[in-house]
Amino acid sequence: MLDRFLRLTPPRFAGTPGGDANEFLSSCEERLRNLGLVEARGVNFVAYQLDTTSRSMCERLRDEFTALRQGSMSVAKYEARFHKLVRHATMIPPTEYPQHQPSGHQGQPSQPVQASPCSKPVLKVGVLSSFDDEPIAKQTMDLIMQLCEPPDCDVHAEFVARLADRLSSGSLAWSRRQLHTVTFPSVIIFEFPIYGTVKLRMDLLKASLLRSSLGLSKRPFLLSRRNGCPHFQSRQRSSLAQVTLETESVAISFYLKQSPEGQFHLEYSEDIQGEILFVLYKLFLLNVSQDSEDPPSLFGHFPKLLHSALAVLMKAQRDDVRLNCIAFLTVIMQRGLFQTTSIIGSRSRSSYDADHLMETNEQIPDGPLAILFAEAVKGPLLSSDNQVQIAVLDLLYLYLSRKDVLENEIQVFVEENIADYAFEVLRLSGCKDSTIKSCIQLLDILATAEQAFRQRLAIGFMALVPVLHHVAEIPFHPVQTETLKLIWNSVENCPGVVSKSQVEEISLSLTGMLKKNLDGEIGMLPETLALVCSIFVALMKCSSSCGISSFLLSIQDASRNCILTCLINYGKYPGQLLNSLYLLKEAYSYGCGMNPSSSINTELRRSIIDVCKTHILPWFMKSLHEMEDEDIPAAILENFYSILLHDSDTETKIFANVLFTSSWFCFAYGCLGFFPSEKMKNKVYLIFGVMADIILGVDSGRCISDAAPHLPSDPIDLLFLLGHKSSQNVELASCQLAVLLLLYISSLYDDRIADDKLVLASLEQYILLNGSENMHGASVLGILINLYALYRGLAKVSYQIPYSPEAERIVFHLLAEKDWDLLSTRIHITSMKWLFQQEKICNVLSAQLLKFCRCNCSNASQINIHGEANQTIDVYVMTELVASGDNFLGMLMVFLLGEAGEQYSKCDIVSVVNTIKHIIEISPSASDQFCMHGIAGAIKNLYYKFGHSSSSDTFMATSELVSCILQAVQSESLSDDEPWVSIVVKIVDYFIPSIAVDGWTPGTLISIGILSMVLHHSVNQVMVEASKTIILSTPLLSLVNTTIADACSKGPSLVDQDEGTRSGEALVFVLSLVFFSLRSLPAILPGIMDCQYLLDPTNVPQPLSHISIQCHDLCKLLHFGSIPIKLLSSQCLLELFSRIEDERSRKSDTLEFRADYLLSIMAVLEGQIFSSDMSVAMNCSLCLCMLIGWQDVETEVSAIQRNNWCRFIIEELVMSLAAPSLISQSFMIHHKPAIHIAVALLSGKKVPQWMTSIFDESCIFAITRNITNSNLSAELVFLFRKLLNYGVLNDEHISALNQLFQECRKCIYTDKLQHAEAEEKTLNVAAASDYLGKVCQFLISLITTQPSNGMESTRFQSGKWELLEEIDLFSKCLQRDDVTNLQDHGATLRHSNRDKQTPKYLEHYVVPNAKQWPTVPVPLAPGSAARSSAT
Repeated sequence: MLDRFLRLTPPRFAGTPGGDANEFLSSCEERLRNLGLVEARGVNFVAYQLDTTSRSMCERLRDEFTALRQGSMSVAKYEARFHKLVRHATMIPPTEYPQHQPSGHQGQPSQPVQASPCSKPVLKVGVLSSFDDEPIAKQTMDLIMQLCEPPDCDVHAEFVARLADRLSSGSLAWSRRQLHTVTFPSVIIFEFPIYGTVKLRMDLLKASLLRSSLGLSKRPFLLSRRNGCPHFQSRQRSSLAQVTLETESVAISFYLKQSPEGQFHLEYSEDIQGEILFVLYKLFLLNVSQDSEDPPSLFGHFPKLLHSALAVLMKAQRDDVRLNCIAFLTVIMQRGLFQTTSIIGSRSRSSYDADHLMETNEQIPDGPLAILFAEAVKGPLLSSDNQVQIAVLDLLYLYLSRKDVLENEIQVFVEENIADYAFEVLRLSGCKDSTIKSCIQLLDILATAEQAFRQRLAIGFMALVPVLHHVAEIPFHPVQTETLKLIWNSVENCPGVVSKSQVEEISLSLTGMLKKNLDGEIGMLPETLALVCSIFVALMKCSSSCGISSFLLSIQDASRNCILTCLINYGKYPGQLLNSLYLLKEAYSYGCGMNPSSSINTELRRSIIDVCKTHILPWFMKSLHEMEDEDIPAAILENFYSILLHDSDTETKIFANVLFTSSWFCFAYGCLGFFPSEKMKNKVYLIFGVMADIILGVDSGRCISDAAPHLPSDPIDLLFLLGHKSSQNVELASCQLAVLLLLYISSLYDDRIADDKLVLASLEQYILLNGSENMHGASVLGILINLYALYRGLAKVSYQIPYSPEAERIVFHLLAEKDWDLLSTRIHITSMKWLFQQEKICNVLSAQLLKFCRCNCSNASQINIHGEANQTIDVYVMTELVASGDNFLGMLMVFLLGEAGEQYSKCDIVSVVNTIKHIIEISPSASDQFCMHGIAGAIKNLYYKFGHSSSSDTFMATSELVSCILQAVQSESLSDDEPWVSIVVKIVDYFIPSIAVDGWTPGTLISIGILSMVLHHSVNQVMVEASKTIILSTPLLSLVNTTIADACSKGPSLVDQDEGTRSGEALVFVLSLVFFSLRSLPAILPGIMDCQYLLDPTNVPQPLSHISIQCHDLCKLLHFGSIPIKLLSSQCLLELFSRIEDERSRKSDTLEFRADYLLSIMAVLEGQIFSSDMSVAMNCSLCLCMLIGWQDVETEVSAIQRNNWCRFIIEELVMSLAAPSLISQSFMIHHKPAIHIAVALLSGKKVPQWMTSIFDESCIFAITRNITNSNLSAELVFLFRKLLNYGVLNDEHISALNQLFQECRKCIYTDKLQHAEAEEKTLNVAAASDYLGKVCQFLISLITTQPSNGMESTRFQSGKWELLEEIDLFSKCLQRDDVTNLQDHGATLRHSNRDKQTPKYLEHYVVPNAKQWPTVPVPLAPGSAARSSAT
């Protein structure tokens, strides 16, 4: 402080004659005042600034000054009194100013002015502050006391009132010195007689005390250091005791009346009692030190005063009196004046009956003062004044929260039902925060008397629930933790008091707290979160919580929010996580309790498992190295273990799979590396055991749990156990089995706990030492085989060739001799592959394969294979091995199929056949492997050994396998033709007589499908001989012709024989056979097909008999048939026309056509242009285009002029493009088939004149306005190109089209163009879900998707690149030199038609909004395509 003072550069005073002492003091005082050090350090610091000379001079002058005297007083006293009187002169009324004498008589007090009697006390009040002289002050005080003596009551009352007013208003001020002079040693004593009016005296005393607390001095009523403390004087009378409390400033005296029981009472009215208690409160507040070294001594009568105050508190009916009494008791309690020895006795009162819990006993009870205290506070606790209730609650809390409070003291208050009163106050408080705070604080202390408090807590629990809701909404509420503690105490110790509604309300409040804490809206102390978790756990143990869905949802949310909060705040509060994990564990157990299969319980368990796998597991693996002790890892492992124990749950198995795929084994051993304690080791191995049970079955991991105490924590030491012979050591054998099981389970999920070389070496050492003795169990053998095969396979992959041949020999011997079952355990795919790569054990593997086929067919058991979803399959892995081709599995299955025909039963044959079919269905590429291994020979043997007559099931299963192979196999893999010829012959020999006897059956239809697929593959020059056998088969040809003739003879009724009837199905399969026959003929029998005969058999000799169909039969089927029949007929007709087109292109001579015959065909085709099936319409349009090109000039002109149907088609096309709203409702037009017709007409030798009138200028303008880049197709661009070549497009049309094409290019390059794909026609084939329906759909898809030979059918398949190609061709046409000539020609045509009337269908044309047109991949007629390219 001195340094701060000196930094302000105060002046120094040397005491020289010229120095100004007043300026020096003022300057120093200013600096000291800025520092706030005037009173504390002012004298010392100013003295420090005095030089030695000035100090000695000051001392000399001071001595002279003190020696100077004037009259009977020294100058100093006289001057001081003078200045004091002058300073306070303004406070004295004019009648009270003293008369000063002339100069020379200064210092002599003048006589007071005569005043009226009523003004005398007022004069004396002024005199009290006018003199600084002890004798004068004493005389003045004596005079005042005499004036106030009875019987002059008027003067007494007036004086007291005036003095009280002056003291209260502060107008009467005393200096520190005057105060000492006036009040010491004379003491103002106010006696309070038993009888009489003392109200004015009390006002005076209260005003004096108030003035003392607010006046000049900091502590105006300081204790006398000589006396040490206030003291009591007493004068005993018969039943009265006078008590006088005296301090240096004031003394009060009153009487206490003693009852016969020895208790003391204030024998005054209730008003006076309240006034006395207020004076006592104020006096003790000002004069008793709380932090003095020695506690104040209360002498012998303080217990009397305390008993009297408690008696007043008990009997008082007015709240202001109660408040004064409580304030007095609070002060003396805060000052430490309550002595434990005076309050607690040797006995306590028993509890009241429940009916009298709220009654107040007005009699002062005998016994300990604690009981009197408890009785005294009951009345105030029931007060209607909330301030009184809070004050008494705080008083109780202050008393019971003392450091030296004894346990039996709290017990007394609980037994006196104070807790019941507190609960009642709490219930009626209306959740006022101040009341809640006081009540909860008191109840928290009373709760320490556990046994006595438990019954009260059960009764008052209902009042705590709304309080919980209140404190839960306020962040860091002062009694939030105490409220939660009381709630937990209630639920834990008295679970029966909690109702279902209270469970819901409590859980919702706590869940809201946790949610807000997680969101950052409120904070939460660690102990608060721990209590929340404990309350939830206690609620779950209550019977009333069962079956409450909202409670389960609250548990779900609370456990998740707790975990997330603790994980976020782990660095700050690491201990919180233990409480959250405890809640999570108990919540999962609760979800597995009553009715675990209910949806809400299942959802709770699923949520907890999701928290574990989504939040806890990743955090645990990431933060393990940051943990300092093992408590949290052990708690997490305990939670995981409790979840995995319930392995019947699907979610539990998913969680186990998450652990497996998270390299749990490596992580768990890493955890043991950080915390290598027995506790952690046991928990880790217990989890390993439960995981083994989940993956392998119940009790599979028991050997791990049993051997856990003997297993090491280091995985390297585990491998060391395998290098010992254990034939004579049961404990070692058990440990070795546990090690093998651990290695096996971890290896299934590629979780390597040790180096592969080291594991393989340990396995080989174990096999060499124990291979012939410890392999008594099939499961042990299976585990060992799987492990050995896995690490041998891994060694082969990583080119680690060295291995022990002796160990391999022992393993193969064990496989051959022991009862090894491939189906008994899960197996890694690498193990499977290595096993099936060993030629030495093919016989053993064949037997296992047969067992697998039996189980796969019956679905009784399946091989368990490691996979992504850890699912129990396992034909999928078998399929993967067969398709890979680097093992013997495919060859073994073909061998097994061949052997099955010789050695096994029919059931085994069917199981093998179905397994192979299943494998092919999963992976079609597997059929190539089977075919390369000669499956056709095995199938041939089956057909000839088990014919249809001997075993229809075997024959049907084999036929389905053949069909499946032919559907999936690539043609290049069908190199061996001889077995297929035998198969075809056997099939034809089977179904021809079967149809004659049983009609069309699924077996015969599948046989027809097989023949069609054989013909399909023959196009690629495979199975040629088998195809020839089919095409030239006379019985088959007769069957086909008969079926087609029968269908054609039905006429219009043919439409009823759709795919839903057996005859309709037969016709579909027969037409498929005809189609593939037409397609394969040029490849296997070139030149055999007579196109002239098929087109028009009139006057044409019949060629060599083969499977085919004539054109007029196809037209009948196309005209009368159902949609599937129409589709197949149109495809056959298109295929036939394609062959005719090829023949015309190869031969110079032309075919002979009858005009009427061609016109009849054209009529049928034109009618199908409006078919509802897009594929039918497209096929007919392409056929029609080719017919137009075949006619000679005269025939063409005459036919087209006579035919108005083509014009109608073109007009409908134009209306659909230019004004879709005007299109006819009688027909459905597909613009793509119609475009092909228009292009064919525009590409002819002579374009019909009506084409020019239809495609006039206004029409083309409307079309260009209506088309956008969203409905633009390649066919439309092709039509515009033909119109450009024809010359009907002017510059305005070309400009609009170029702009449209440019936008289309931009959209294509930015991938924003969305073409409307054609609707794929899904045929409603009968029984489409069975195998026959699948075969039918496959044949139809082959027919409709693969192009005919010689046709550019893929040109306009819907796609943006084909559209770009057509746009580029249009642009090239604009650049040709002959475009100008063509446009001139078009101008001539337009000029010739200028005066012609606009077609009626365009007279009221309004350009509509753009419409998106459907597109479909269709073939384009080769003739029209060639001509368009030439143009």
